[in-house]
Amino acid sequence: MTTTTAAESQPFQAEVAELLHLMVHSVYSETDIFLRELISNASDACDRLRYEAIAAPDLIADGAPPQIRIVPDKKANTLSVTDSGIGMDRQELIDNLGTIARSGTRSFLSRLTEARDGANLIGQFGVGFYAAFMVAERIVVTSRRAGANEVWVWSSSGGSGFEIAPASEQDAARVTRGTEIVLHLKKEAAKYLETHEIERIVRAYSDNIQFPIELVPEEGEPRQINSASALWQRSKSELKPEDYKQAYQSIAGAFDEPAMTLHYRAEGRQSYAVLLFAPSTKPFDLFQVERKGKVKLYVRRVFIADDAELLPAYLRFIRGVIDSEDLPLNISREMLQNNPQLAQIRKAVTGRVIGELEALGEKEPEAFAKIWDAFGSVIKEGIWEDYERREKLLALSRFTTTAGEMRSLKQYVEDLKPNQTEIYYLVGDSVGRLISNPKLESAKARGIEVLLLTDPVDAFWTSAPLDFGGKPLKSLSQGDVDFSLIPPPDNKAEDKKEDSGTDEAATIAMIKDALGDRVSDVRASQRLTSSASCLVAGGDGRDRALERLLAQQNRGAITKPVLEINMRHPLVAAIAGDKESARDLSFLLLEQAQILDGELPEDPAAFAARLNQLVLRGVEKG
Repeated sequence: MTTTTAAESQPFQAEVAELLHLMVHSVYSETDIFLRELISNASDACDRLRYEAIAAPDLIADGAPPQIRIVPDKKANTLSVTDSGIGMDRQELIDNLGTIARSGTRSFLSRLTEARDGANLIGQFGVGFYAAFMVAERIVVTSRRAGANEVWVWSSSGGSGFEIAPASEQDAARVTRGTEIVLHLKKEAAKYLETHEIERIVRAYSDNIQFPIELVPEEGEPRQINSASALWQRSKSELKPEDYKQAYQSIAGAFDEPAMTLHYRAEGRQSYAVLLFAPSTKPFDLFQVERKGKVKLYVRRVFIADDAELLPAYLRFIRGVIDSEDLPLNISREMLQNNPQLAQIRKAVTGRVIGELEALGEKEPEAFAKIWDAFGSVIKEGIWEDYERREKLLALSRFTTTAGEMRSLKQYVEDLKPNQTEIYYLVGDSVGRLISNPKLESAKARGIEVLLLTDPVDAFWTSAPLDFGGKPLKSLSQGDVDFSLIPPPDNKAEDKKEDSGTDEAATIAMIKDALGDRVSDVRASQRLTSSASCLVAGGDGRDRALERLLAQQNRGAITKPVLEINMRHPLVAAIAGDKESARDLSFLLLEQAQILDGELPEDPAAFAARLNQLVLRGVEKG
């Protein structure tokens, strides 16, 4: 094999070039983030060294423990961050520092461009290293992969590309394992050469990094500036809220405060420590297709994996650490999925997280409201996926209803009307549109509370056979609805108006004949009080909202709906009394029902022409 000996220039991936342009010309105030990101990367490198050394002990044959060093040099105007971790070879330097192999990068860039302060965005898309260009005019990275002889140097000034070359003998002698990052600082970033400034940032963001962070000042002795303790292994009585906040921000790479903290140790058949957090703000990668979790797995303080599926996908917003005392240190990532011990941990921790969320909802409703506002649509995925915990997740859920916001099903059941045996809901695009939906009319008239469901996932979980407290959930867009046994408020019989005298059977027959196979059936409605018509699904069919959603994704055709008509409405009565206009009026009933459901008529031009003709006919008669 031949080894490249000359420096080689390569262009950045397009997204990296755009990102670097933003960083180099950054106006963000939170430039401190660059050091946190570099330390976090160094910690990951040390973690990966310990993990790989389980199978290959020769990687740490020198006996030197992994550590991180920060070296300010005022004379050279440089700040160095060095780790003795796994290191990178030539191709890894190119792959890791020249590209962003992460989905969602384009979304990240657009948000970063729009954001006034990008501190909350950096680090959430795997681009933390590039934050260093906010303070550096040039970056030089020297790295030796553990167990390798070759040492490589990557360098860039944040322009269109980078250079990579073999290290000099002097550089190779200095970097015996791991990575050295040297930042040639901008003039305005000189404060980061002050030891007190470095210590402040480390205390704020990196104190709980598991490896010693050593500060090497220009004068005086090197000293460790972080606690380097596994906070999750410490007793709760030793810790303060500020300790948990710092741990959350360090572990999750976040800047918000945790809305919920869960810290405990499990003893018995298995022993493990748990430190988990629920964020108070929504991360931008929450709805990535992979739906990967963010809970890190450790075994006896040794990092194993950050995607071990320690919680179900519907709890992927939870951040934190689970540290087992019983799993084998040499467990591979392939073995994680089928390990029975890990499956038991997963089941127990999932139950504990849901229980903690339930308790928070009862004791601290404001804190729970933050979590639900950010992650409620994700939690509801579990109602569909997790049959075992379906009842608990339904109890945990909060809904906007015709009676108010953040309503629980427990509150709904407590407020049931006399003779009401079902929990009613309606799925749609927005609360405003649902409130004006004619399918709510009869329920409103009788004071019946209805869940107003507007998240896309609502169309899916409601398709499962569900009940809560023995009360089945019932869609107002599907099947028959009969409120006749539920007395209206103050005994105002809203449906005991005088009969219109319209022949129901004859009218329905005329409408069926006019519409043909555009509907599966036409019937008199128990849902409507003032509107003329509405569309519903048959009792055995899928809810209308789910059908529309699946059709948009080309995952199924929409079946023919049932047209329900209000026999007391003048438009319906006119069909029986005006055979000349019966066909046009029948189509008008169908098309206005489609519009009220948020759909377009099958033929908008024909609808407009028909409507104009009917209006003109009315004007002429007037």
